[in-house]
Amino acid sequence: MEFTFSRRSQKIEEGIFSLLNTKKEELIRAGRTVYNFSVGTPDFHPPIHIMKAMEKACSIPENYKYSLTDRPELLDAVKTFYQKRFGVELCQNQIMSLYGSQEGMAHIGLVLCDPGDTVLVPDPGYPVFGVGPELTGAKCVAYPLYKENNFLPDFRDIPEEEADRAKFMIISYPANPVCSVADDHFYEEAVAFAKRHRIILLHDNAYADLVYGGKIGKSFLSYPGAVETGVEFYSLSKSYNMTGMRISFAVGNEAVIREFKKVRSQIDYGIFLPVQYAAIAALTGPQDSVKEQCALYEERCRTLCRGLTSVGWNVPDGQGTMFVWAPIPNHYKSSEKFALDLMEQAGVIVVPGTAFGRLGEGYVRIALVYPPEEIQKAIQAIAESGILNP
Repeated sequence: MEFTFSRRSQKIEEGIFSLLNTKKEELIRAGRTVYNFSVGTPDFHPPIHIMKAMEKACSIPENYKYSLTDRPELLDAVKTFYQKRFGVELCQNQIMSLYGSQEGMAHIGLVLCDPGDTVLVPDPGYPVFGVGPELTGAKCVAYPLYKENNFLPDFRDIPEEEADRAKFMIISYPANPVCSVADDHFYEEAVAFAKRHRIILLHDNAYADLVYGGKIGKSFLSYPGAVETGVEFYSLSKSYNMTGMRISFAVGNEAVIREFKKVRSQIDYGIFLPVQYAAIAALTGPQDSVKEQCALYEERCRTLCRGLTSVGWNVPDGQGTMFVWAPIPNHYKSSEKFALDLMEQAGVIVVPGTAFGRLGEGYVRIALVYPPEEIQKAIQAIAESGILNP
């Protein structure tokens, strides 16, 4: 039988990620050594107190029922954490859990826009930023991020008529894939822009705890007027290595959170209770491991960037996240061609920048998922492959 699928499903393509995985499997079957820097899955483990909290909760039979709602203890943990970590005062009605920030970004468009509405998304940007709105039938208008402006948007680049039509705008710093960190001026300007055009701001803050150079990651909500204009997504995946547990939070504007809760009540029956208790342990427990892990990621970043530069691939130091945004060698004109050649010749897998938007051409994203000694081996493999020679 032949089936007809929805137009929205046809807009979603596996694209380069599927091709990279297929080529990786071919190399492994051929006995090649492969360094997979393509997927941002941390190789660190969750702190022991988080795993113990999960284990204890899993031993209680009652915890296997529908949770239906967030536990009051979880909401209190988020409230206290945001006050201590970011200086942001929240009430419980401004907090909700999600099955990860990606799920939240994919679904929040159901709350904020109708078919044909305009949404502002970054280019380059994480793919779900565009896929989520498109699933609702919204029109995504990309705003450009350029190296010359530290990959921060220049709000003058956004046409006034598009800004006036926009229902919401997605921002994300520290930014995946471009690895830049925003300053105070940017957030202040973003809030003013949103108020002027009556736009809801959505800030993906998944990498708040991975900022380098001694700087401290901040919350968008800590800036005056931000709570009036939008919502922030804070994830436990990267800070606490809880990627498989799938839990993050949307916090901020009470009206948006209320409507989002209502929509999501028709999608699921709440976060698995043992995961909620693990999240409570993460937010209320010692935070030393978060700072230590940031230092280890920074060491990896410096090892990779400076090591590649020393062998002829000029890669500037990253500012944050668990990735490096590397300009491709000058003798290449296509990010995809370079990524495929790099895999074939050196066994090193990276993601071409075009996977993140049109302006990603000329770059590749490299995930910091290996310790420094393995990174050095990958650098050596790249140097010996000859791919950096014009």
